[in-house]
Amino acid sequence: MVTNITSFSRSGLSDWLMQRVSAVVMAFYAVFLVAYLLFNPGLDYYAWSGLFAQTWMRIFSLLAFISLSAHAWVGLWTVTTDYIKPTNVRVGVQMFVILAIFAFLVWSIQILWGA
Repeated sequence: MVTNITSFSRSGLSDWLMQRVSAVVMAFYAVFLVAYLLFNPGLDYYAWSGLFAQTWMRIFSLLAFISLSAHAWVGLWTVTTDYIKPTNVRVGVQMFVILAIFAFLVWSIQILWGA
């Protein structure tokens, strides 16, 4: 039996739901970005910068980054619990993954909302 000491949720249903909701958010974000690129063929730095200067786009991007982090965590937690059987090694890998995901999330927020 695998222990759940590094799982954010208490059940497989919440993990499943988190994966699906985060995937939908990321899909909407990707479709929006592709559509924006298609409808703005002469896109330059100033137009792109102007898009990301708007508060609604920053919030949408933040939601996408948080969704990406949650999606990555649930997926990697599942893979590590399935394939890494020694508890010490598995917990070590999961802690490394948590730190990496957190660092990337903080970095993306810093880029998005920074000066």
